[in-house]
Amino acid sequence: MSSVTSVGSVELLEEVLSGPVLSPGNPGYDEARRVHNGLIDKHPAVIARCLHTADVADAVSFARSEGLEISVRSGGHNVAGKAVTDAGLMIDLSLMKGIHVNPGRPAVQVQAGVTVGELDRATAAFGLATPSGVVSSTGIAGLTLGGGIAWLMGKYGMAVDNLLSAEVVLASGEVVTASENDESELFWALRGGGGNFGVVTWFEYRAHPLASVLGGPVLYPLAAAPQLFSFYRDFAADLPDELSTQAVFLHAPDGSGTKLCGIAVCHAGDDAARAEADIRPLRRFGSPAADMIERMPYPAVNTGIDWLSPTGSLRYWKSAFFSEFSDPAVELMISAFEQAPSELCALVVEDFHGAVTRVAPTATAYPHREPGYNLFLISQWTDPAQTDTCIAWARETFDALSPHMADRSYTNYLSADDYDRVRQAYGPNYERLVEL
Repeated sequence: MSSVTSVGSVELLEEVLSGPVLSPGNPGYDEARRVHNGLIDKHPAVIARCLHTADVADAVSFARSEGLEISVRSGGHNVAGKAVTDAGLMIDLSLMKGIHVNPGRPAVQVQAGVTVGELDRATAAFGLATPSGVVSSTGIAGLTLGGGIAWLMGKYGMAVDNLLSAEVVLASGEVVTASENDESELFWALRGGGGNFGVVTWFEYRAHPLASVLGGPVLYPLAAAPQLFSFYRDFAADLPDELSTQAVFLHAPDGSGTKLCGIAVCHAGDDAARAEADIRPLRRFGSPAADMIERMPYPAVNTGIDWLSPTGSLRYWKSAFFSEFSDPAVELMISAFEQAPSELCALVVEDFHGAVTRVAPTATAYPHREPGYNLFLISQWTDPAQTDTCIAWARETFDALSPHMADRSYTNYLSADDYDRVRQAYGPNYERLVEL
């Protein structure tokens, strides 16, 4: 335990907190300090496992009185490991699972420990959905505070574009509700500014009628990549808002090591026949190894790549927006993927169009509203002996692609050593966020 935290002060926190307070050596401490990225191995002085807002306020006050750095955990998915701090206080929100759906508004209120999958399941019971990410185990809190890339962002925007209000514990311990009408400057900052302005305990989102989507990938042998990506640029140039797409390089999930490329889709339109027609050019292209597009409940589309995100695997990411998604860039991606050192390595190209691009860059703290493509470079492995090789592969690939990249990056994808790219993440909003 950190020398600045006395046993007596921890006992006082234990007396007021509804949930467990864990110190090194306590049962459950090691499990609670672990996050999604197995590369992160930090040891907090204290972990406060909160159950409601008053717990969070008391934990913040405790950290202030003890002079402890605070980290906040929701789903624990942040690749940089920001959910956990060495020798400080980790405020663990993962037990805060309250969800209330208001179909009359329609809207949904969720506590900060809720995951994408849990939110999707709750709203689906009422025939509703809200943009909520693409991996079901992701914490909705961190996802939203960084922006919230989602399958529905072409039609409904990002998670931040659907946030109606947020309950926040400030550094003073005061609890406020931020919305367009109350604490509006704080509300602006929460929509993409990251976890820098307080601990958000409740989120309220706009919900939309949506029962099912037409979604899934069409996969091809890696040799088809040049033709597929040339087709994809034309296909994605004029998509309806309802159709979101991602281009991918990945290994077959059957463990064979087969390298594949493909296009994944999610069509959220009301007209099933129109959805089939919009996707038909993709399904007719080339000779796919597998066509897995099907009609499915919306929650299912956010589980499609869960297998590619196993808890505890070691991971290192790189990401930036393309300035040009050209043939030379595709050739570099193909060459890099051919040399991928692990079957869990992947490259994902995320298409930005539609509603997400019709928001002004300064309307929310999340600034990247230009139509185009974002590169999400995933280096992932399970054998610690591969760590140096896998990190080097990601860095070398990103460096090779850098002439094709813009000075814009997504804060939720930044690795721990990407501190020099923070200004890129916030763009024209950086100075305003610093002032706040």
